[in-house]
Amino acid sequence: MSMFVDQVRIHIEAGRGGDGAVSFHREKYVAAGGPDGGDGGKGGDVIFVADDHFSSLIAFRYQRKYIAENGQPGAAKRCTGKSAPDLVIKVPRGTVIREAQSGRVMADISGDEPVIIAKGGKGGKGNQHFASSTRQVPRFAKPGYDGEKFDLILELKLLADVGLVGFPNVGKSTLISVVSAAKPKIANYHFTTLEPVLGVVKLDDERSFVMADIPGLIEGAAEGAGLGHSFLRHVERCRLIVHVLDVSGCEDRDPIEDFEKINRELANFSEDLSHCPQIVAANKADLASEEQIERLHAYIAEKELPFYVISAAAAQGTKPLLDEISRVLDTLPPVKRFEPEAVPEPAPEEKKRFTVEIDENGVYQVDAPFMEPIMRTVNPDDWSSLQYFERVLISSGIIAKLEEMGAKEGVTVSINGFEFDYVD
Repeated sequence: MSMFVDQVRIHIEAGRGGDGAVSFHREKYVAAGGPDGGDGGKGGDVIFVADDHFSSLIAFRYQRKYIAENGQPGAAKRCTGKSAPDLVIKVPRGTVIREAQSGRVMADISGDEPVIIAKGGKGGKGNQHFASSTRQVPRFAKPGYDGEKFDLILELKLLADVGLVGFPNVGKSTLISVVSAAKPKIANYHFTTLEPVLGVVKLDDERSFVMADIPGLIEGAAEGAGLGHSFLRHVERCRLIVHVLDVSGCEDRDPIEDFEKINRELANFSEDLSHCPQIVAANKADLASEEQIERLHAYIAEKELPFYVISAAAAQGTKPLLDEISRVLDTLPPVKRFEPEAVPEPAPEEKKRFTVEIDENGVYQVDAPFMEPIMRTVNPDDWSSLQYFERVLISSGIIAKLEEMGAKEGVTVSINGFEFDYVD
């Protein structure tokens, strides 16, 4: 049996940009050729794209980490490093990508266009860019920038116009097998359908729609009972719900009770679902008495919902039902797309946040994550590089904080493990 997986957590990392090069032009008879270090190449992006060959996220059960390649470093003679190829990840159409930590929607992979989820880092600039009239021999270059990295939740929400809902064994699988080319496994036991089945219903050359047989729900599905909760997400996109009821009550079930329970589960899972248009299909009518059909019809009429009497197994009454589905779909908006949500902007103070503590040896320990890429550029032997480092310390407020905490000339300061003597 194929294993249907419709929600997974993965980690992705775009590639880091290549480092800029420190190099000087060497040529016979040219005394001072000047800096000619090239820039680093860009890191690879992580791109998601829909692939209709996939119907489940099962591949992601076996590989959870996806890391794009880094850009190549720059080289002498102003040569730019090679940019890394993008990492393309294929997912089933209808996959919604969320950031695991915040839950925000990053993309809905329902169309054909590829979507960049994590951008590769830019390459660092080579020392050719740092020459000036006062600094003619720059012995430093910029490192490449890190690529974006995310923990993601991938969630498959089927792209179907119509969702068939109902308790197990009411005949949903039989109905979809009769009206479309889909061939679900059908047997007389509860939870026959362990994965959603999509079928294209073609009425004529002009009219067709996609129908999904959603696995049987049970009471408590919205709280996660049985398999129900994991499959309710597949009804979320449906424009129309066809509620299949066993009007014959041949399994000692009351179709009115079933109708109420299922609608309660839909509303508990999502308020939008409780407002989704519904058509009621009273199935197994060939096994039901007139009285049973009339009782259910009277109840559904009170709810002002369309009511169709069918026998899916005998293919009776299915044509009027399909015509009504097609007519209602013509009046409804297209399949729901999940819009990407904006990234909340960090407050300016968050971007340059740091802490200073004095340890038992009297060393001023500065923890400043934003300084990490800058630290990699500092060349202690190059006066202009140290000047740049000092300017960053002043503009970020680190020097002012050290003075406030009583730092005197000669004390040791450690920033992210890089130690130097403090100079007033």
